[in-house]
Amino acid sequence: MQQLPRILLAEDSVDDKDLALAALAESNLANEVVWLEDGQMVLDYLFYEGAYVDRPRGLPAVLLLDLKMPRVDGLEVLERIKTHPELKVLPVVMLTSSREERDVVKSYGLGVNAYVVKPVEFSAFVSALKELGVFWAVLNHPPPSAGSGTPKSIR
Repeated sequence: MQQLPRILLAEDSVDDKDLALAALAESNLANEVVWLEDGQMVLDYLFYEGAYVDRPRGLPAVLLLDLKMPRVDGLEVLERIKTHPELKVLPVVMLTSSREERDVVKSYGLGVNAYVVKPVEFSAFVSALKELGVFWAVLNHPPPSAGSGTPKSIR
């Protein structure tokens, strides 16, 4: 049986991470959710480097990416993903509290698949995450060759 692709959650706020994991769990998705707390961890995960050198092969179903993160911010992570020939097909959803027009414009300019502002109200946040999880992990149909290889580092 083929393993379901993982959902990557890149979020530096432990509270927002806990809410997101709870919301995704309520969706009854069978996909494993991998939490990465900064942009460098996301890059290491995607390029099989550092602590992730031996991780299972393949692209995640989706990357839920916070904009403002330590070490490497979300925009730089997005740019490196979308300019890499093997990773550019990875669906990336910017999941952020920023409503700044420049952040939205820059994200779409770099190739983000969706830009979602985190709702302040708990129930709205949970609802938004459940819908994102179901869409990207269940309804979306990725390209057949997505994630079959190991990306070569672009550093």
